[in-house]
Amino acid sequence: MAIANHGMERLAGIELGGTKCICILGTGPDDVQDQVEVATTSPGETIDALSQVLGRWDYAATGIASFGPLDLDTASPSYGNIVNTTKAGWSGTSLLPLIAGKPFAIDTDVNGAALAEGHWGAAQGLDSWAYMTVGTGIG
Repeated sequence: MAIANHGMERLAGIELGGTKCICILGTGPDDVQDQVEVATTSPGETIDALSQVLGRWDYAATGIASFGPLDLDTASPSYGNIVNTTKAGWSGTSLLPLIAGKPFAIDTDVNGAALAEGHWGAAQGLDSWAYMTVGTGIG
């Protein structure tokens, strides 16, 4: 997944974690215009709360970084779904309702963090790097 240069267009980002979700609006890490935290509860309740946050914002595209595993095969009928997760009730949950008909990118939370390090962080200018994280999913 690559980060497209959208100039100064506002982008919405969602980090969907095992215990909480962070919604962010801005043009980049130096221009965060809003940030909202939503508890990760049931799939329906969480997706609805995230959709309500996104519905308040004007933005050009959405980036989603989620706990997984995720089906990232665009040819798959379950593309954009969380699959076979140990998070109770979340297997088979589609994250596509969050895109609201806008351009989007979706990947795992770890890949999203690694991508951000390459674009804005410690891995800038490197051809390859590794990113390791420990989160609530490890338990």
